[in-house]
Formats: sequence, C-alpha cells, structure tokens
Amino acid sequence: MKSVAKEISDYTAVTAYLYSLKAGGVKFGIDRMRRLAAALGHPERSYPVIHVAGTNGKGSVSAMLDAILRAAGWRTGLYTSPHLVKLGERVQVDRRLLTEAEIAAYVHELRPLAAQAAAGAADEHATFFEFMTAMAFLQFQRQQVDIAIVEVGLGGRLDATNVVQPEITVITSIGLDHVAELGGTVELIAREKAGIIKPGRPVVIGRVPPEAERVIREVAAGVGAPAHSVRLEFGEELNAYPSTNLAGDYQRWNAATATLTARLLPAKWKLTEATVARGLRSVNWPGRWQRTTLGGRPLILDASHNPEGAQVLERNLQQLVAETGRQPVVIAGALGEFRARALLEVVCRYAREIHLVTPLQARASSFEELLALVPEPQRALVHRGTVAQLFPDARTCAVGDPGDTVVVTGSIYLLGEVLERVEPGRGAGEGKLQDF
Repeated sequence: MKSVAKEISDYTAVTAYLYSLKAGGVKFGIDRMRRLAAALGHPERSYPVIHVAGTNGKGSVSAMLDAILRAAGWRTGLYTSPHLVKLGERVQVDRRLLTEAEIAAYVHELRPLAAQAAAGAADEHATFFEFMTAMAFLQFQRQQVDIAIVEVGLGGRLDATNVVQPEITVITSIGLDHVAELGGTVELIAREKAGIIKPGRPVVIGRVPPEAERVIREVAAGVGAPAHSVRLEFGEELNAYPSTNLAGDYQRWNAATATLTARLLPAKWKLTEATVARGLRSVNWPGRWQRTTLGGRPLILDASHNPEGAQVLERNLQQLVAETGRQPVVIAGALGEFRARALLEVVCRYAREIHLVTPLQARASSFEELLALVPEPQRALVHRGTVAQLFPDARTCAVGDPGDTVVVTGSIYLLGEVLERVEPGRGAGEGKLQDF
C-alpha cells in the first residue's frame, strides 16, 4: 500500500503533467480523440449517452437530466466542464466525484498512449481536455453506469466529446460567446453546436433565437434527425414551464429542456411526469443564483460569463431589488473585454457598491481594464478587491452592511475561488486546471 506522502507526491506530479497539457492550449478537431477512444476499446460505446451543447444552460440541463434519471433509480455518469473547485467535479458517477487516486491512475494509464500517438507527430498528443474526456469515458464504463450525460466543452462539431453516438442530443441555447473559435454570428455558432446532431437521433432545441433554430433544423433535416422544440412544446408563457429548485426564470427554461428530453427517451427508462418533477426538485448545481448566508448577510453566487448570461443576470437583479427594496453589493470579475462589458453594463445599473476582482486565470481582465468599462459617474462606487480580502475566512464577508445582499457574479472561475474560501470542505482549489 502506498504511503500518504507517496500518494500526495503522485497526485502533485499528475496535476503538474495535466497543467503542462493545458498550457499547450486548445486544439480543435476530433481525430485525435477518435484514435484515443479506439486505442481504449471505445469505452463510450458501452452505455447510452445524452449529449448536451449550448452557449448557456448546458451544465444546468445536464445536472437536471442526471437528477431525473437518478430519481428513476438509474446509475448515472455526468461529465461537465470546467470545475468550480476540484478537478474531480468534472467526472461524476451518481454524483460521486472522481477521486485524486482515480485521476492519478487514469493519467498513468493514458500517458503512454498519448506519448505513443505523439511519436509519429507532435500534434497527435492528446490535450488536457481530451485526457479528461477519456477519463470520463473509462470511469463510466468501469463503474457500469446505466446512462451518461456528456456536456460539450466548446462548440460541438469539433469538440472531443463529439465521438459519442448519443441516444439523443440537446442544444440548450445559442448566444454570442467564443466568437473567435465558433464564428461571429448566431447562425455560425448554431451551426457549430448543431454539429453534435447524429443521423436518425432526436435533437431537443431549447430557447434559442429564431435564426439559430432555423440553422439547427436545417442540420437536423439533413441527417434525418427528428427535431423537437421547447417553444413548440411549452409555448411562451413561463407559468406553463416546469419548476425546479434552482432559482431564476432561465432555470425554468432549462427545466423545460430537460423535461422534453426525458419525454423523448424510450419507455424503458420509466421517466414518468412524477419522476421528472421529483428529479427537478432535487437538482444540485452550485454557482447558479445560489443563495446562502455568510457573516449575517445573504450571499448569492451566480455565474454570468457572456452577454446572454448578462441578460439573465439583469432579470435576476431586477427581481432581487424588488424583493429586498435595496440595491445589492456586487463583487464581479470577468475574462476578457467582450464578457466584461456586458457584465458591467448590467451590474452598474443595479449595484449600490461594486468590488472588482481579477480571477486567478491568465485570460482574466485586470482591475484597470474592468474599471475602464464603468461609466465615469459610477466609478466612485467601485473598489479594488481580492477574494482573500473580501472573504477572509469561511464565516466572514468583509463587504456590505447588515441587511445588504452580496452578489458574486461574472466568471465561473471567480465563483470557484469564493466557494473554496466559504466552503472549505470542498478542499484546496485547483484553479490552474480550471480553464477549458
């Protein structure tokens, strides 16, 4: 049996190796993943898969589908990205995280295969995300899951996860994000995400713009995939949409997407309306308008990392001000001007006080870059902060007055740093491995 010191040393070396892969950046294309999956004996073919793409909501819908299927008694695999605090959050079986020992074992198993592939051409070496995807496929096979919910990493057509042959595909939403990689229009982005649609397999279309839906339906028709729309199934009235324990109007849209997906699965899965409703009442998905209390004041954690997410944030902040009768204190951080601009336009309309934080990521916007996006009259409301200053320990929030609500928003990486401080039971954060 290995000593604890040896295990820690192994995991430290393993994460350093994974970080070296991540530092190599993103490589688009799925041929490497196809070859890696083939070398592993195609573990992804040993269980049914639901494949989920979308600009926003794909993580929430994946978590909802996981909760629904577990409510019916099935053993589930859940693959999502990025993680909030721990790398093992990305790969879960019945919501049990992949352990450090399992991650180390999988890296030792995969590393020789990656090196062998790279012997012929350097570009053939698997990326960090491909390593994680392979770990998920193997873990789900070895843990004998009944079904896996696999979230797309980026885009769809060229994503490593697109080697799966799903029972059903889901496209939750389409908005402008990752435009450099996916295209600068809603139509181009929709076409990339529609690349997960498979011949003859149903596709569920969430609440997407009409021009995006046209593209998705065109792609689906081209491969003979039946298309099913949330809008056609549930209409436009939010009151007609399923409810969930996750807060926010947009989560009811996501709940409708998950519900329609469940209805389209074969009868053998036993997903009755009562089972679906029970699953939707028990979803665990942190960082999405997540409410808690810290230091005697309400604290809300909400990822809002692109313009579509900023629109949702605006609706939530409107409701919060109406509910409390006072403006919140907002802590915000973002990655890149495109995301930061949309975020701060909303924050500046509702915050009584703004604390700008730079997430510990290479792509993060600096304080100066964020401040430049704040209108001159409101800059007096702005303070520079760090997560350690704002949350000095697990019981303390250092900003706001009694009765104030504190909202942490923007980058999901910022939320992960805050959760590491306020929920120390999650363990030490692995921020270096968060991006992608």
